[in-house]
Amino acid sequence: MDHDAGMTPKAARALQAFFTGGRHEQVVAVAHEAARRGRRTGLPQDLPDALLDALRSAGVDALFGHQAAARDLLAAGENVVVSTGTASGKSLCYQLAVLEAFAADPQARALFLFPTKALAQDQARKLNRFRLPGVVPAIYDGDTPQDQRPLLRRSATILLTNPDMLNVGILPGHERWAEFLHHLRYVVLDEAHVYRGVFGSHVAQVVRRLRRLCREYGADPRFVLTSATIANPGPLAERLVGVPFAVVDEDQAPRPERTVVLWNPPLEDAAAGTRRSTLAEASYVTAECVLAGARVISFAPARKAAELVHGHVRRRLEDRGRKGALDRVQPYRAGYTPEQRREIERRLFSHELDAVVATQALELGIDVGDLDVSLVIGFPGTVASLRQRWGRAGRGGHGYAVLVAGQDALDQYFMREPDRLLGRNVEEAVIDLHNPHISGPHLEAAAYERPITADDEGFFGEQGLLQTERLAQAGRLRRRGDGLVWSHPYSPASRIGLRTASNEQFAIVESRQGEVIGTVERERVFRVCHPGAVYLHLGNSYLVRHLDLETRTIVVDDFDGSYYTHAKTDKNVLIAGQADVRELPGAVLFAGDLEVTEQVISYQRRDMTDGHVIDTASLDLPEQTFSTQAFWLVVPQPTLDGALVGLSEIDDLAAPGALHAAEHAMIALLPLYAMCDRWDIGGLSTPWHWQTDAPSIFVYDGYPGGIGLSRRGYDVFESLAEAARVLVAECPCESGCPSCVQSPKCGNLNEPLSKAGAVALLAGVLRQRADAPA
Repeated sequence: MDHDAGMTPKAARALQAFFTGGRHEQVVAVAHEAARRGRRTGLPQDLPDALLDALRSAGVDALFGHQAAARDLLAAGENVVVSTGTASGKSLCYQLAVLEAFAADPQARALFLFPTKALAQDQARKLNRFRLPGVVPAIYDGDTPQDQRPLLRRSATILLTNPDMLNVGILPGHERWAEFLHHLRYVVLDEAHVYRGVFGSHVAQVVRRLRRLCREYGADPRFVLTSATIANPGPLAERLVGVPFAVVDEDQAPRPERTVVLWNPPLEDAAAGTRRSTLAEASYVTAECVLAGARVISFAPARKAAELVHGHVRRRLEDRGRKGALDRVQPYRAGYTPEQRREIERRLFSHELDAVVATQALELGIDVGDLDVSLVIGFPGTVASLRQRWGRAGRGGHGYAVLVAGQDALDQYFMREPDRLLGRNVEEAVIDLHNPHISGPHLEAAAYERPITADDEGFFGEQGLLQTERLAQAGRLRRRGDGLVWSHPYSPASRIGLRTASNEQFAIVESRQGEVIGTVERERVFRVCHPGAVYLHLGNSYLVRHLDLETRTIVVDDFDGSYYTHAKTDKNVLIAGQADVRELPGAVLFAGDLEVTEQVISYQRRDMTDGHVIDTASLDLPEQTFSTQAFWLVVPQPTLDGALVGLSEIDDLAAPGALHAAEHAMIALLPLYAMCDRWDIGGLSTPWHWQTDAPSIFVYDGYPGGIGLSRRGYDVFESLAEAARVLVAECPCESGCPSCVQSPKCGNLNEPLSKAGAVALLAGVLRQRADAPA
């Protein structure tokens, strides 16, 4: 066994015994991934001498096979997407191409886009190690002082920024960037797997606006995308950018041996399905790893969870007489200053810390050195994200990748079916280029930047140009010559939030200091920020005191109470259009458009420790209606009746309970097929719908216009429904629990639900026996 230089053989033996010695019933699966030697090739000898010297002085004396392949494709004029594992040297693929371009043309420029500021800082440090004359990397983001920005525009040869700054700070003022855009040779989108769903759909529009302005200034840059391993790197890259891509996805970097451990908190009440606290279990495992002599990173699902785990680990170390180790355990989360985050990264990289409890802020490719254990607290929503986090450990020796399961249905599905996780392919990243709620504001921004004409069809497509005509009819755009321009004297780009499909944002204001701590879109505001709601933002809890619809303001106070809130919603759907249909063995499946009407009518306060209802309060809020994409399942009455035969709970609630529970199970597992969160998806089930004239289940995108999530569900429905049946059938609870059919976001407060009915119904739809094996 190879060991990290920071872990002694004694520590390695202790860690192995802890996870694989059979001492813990919580360990439900252990898998070993063999070490991989990797394939290297020498540095290309046709590189300029100065660049060869710079590479060698930075410690680069050879290329991995995939790095060499990317270099050859870029040299041949291709756009390239590199999709390989964590710590495989993806950044060198574009660094080498850009530095080679500078050697040939000192006027060349490059634009590097990162989804977070921390990644830009990390990449700037890596670029500076090459010390090539004339290569000037510079960070340009919201933290860049105003008085430094003109100098950066003139002097930077590599501009490191993010899509938000490109949208609001560069493209609207492109005249000031004319020289930079004219000489632009490369555009890099790092961590491209992050650009999915609503965020990715926005970024695709921002990139098209960039390409359009590059054409105006006589440039045609090549694009390089890097991504964690995902199922569709080529199609994602082409949809993001709008040009053909060559794919490099054979990872030829060496990889040390890795042990994967699935850890399930023990049941405390088998009938109710409740388990010991996930945070308590994660704290125990983290502390034991530190006591064994390992270096650990633990990923918490939220800021508050990271602080709680950090506190539990310190107390456990203190109880074990290791007070000297307390200062070597540190939380890492959003909310720290950039200087604080950089200091934690430095201490972690230089082995001054034994454990860091982090949020997803450290998931992406920031170099924090060699760690022994990466522990993920609760399944993070996608296999791609899980593997990205697991990849933070074991870079220099044998690593341990641990998942401590939560109570959620998806977590428990994997604990009961570990092979379905360990052998699972990564998901497809989904984006939508034609959601009018997303494309419309970007077309308006593009029309401000320069008139939109028929020549722009190559950027925005035929549908985009048709949409500009509708915007003109609505008075949003006006004609100037043969083009359309924005109707107002200011740029609309500042009103575009890249992480929401809504054009209407409510500001969340902290009452004591009047600070705006965040925003929430109109479509979600009544559900999550109604008066009396406990709202979680960046891991902190706030109590909503006032919701002002006219000023679109939410006033909140700090909250440290011991309860949470759950809204009850009345919901109706109208089928607005049918796009596809197919027959199933026991039902009919449709895809198309819905109009969803929701009204939040009350909310419950629930105890944080055990979830019991403290009280219920009524609300008087208006209805909301939005259009979106959906799939819906129409169940013939004989199929439903057959599913209910033999169930003990045959009553008026048996049919709605079976439909409702099946809906929840499918929504819980849809993130396995489309890179999303269950909160991105809505649903409705009913024993009779007036348009289908039959029992029906509707599953829809939770964003105005939709982003393609439910379409993916339609495409993989048979696999999704079977996985949902297995999830519910194999849960050890008696009548349904949060690990199978109960949903944390249910607008009907998880009533009614029939666990047995859901199993029988899904089996009937697929024409299987309800007790069929997985």
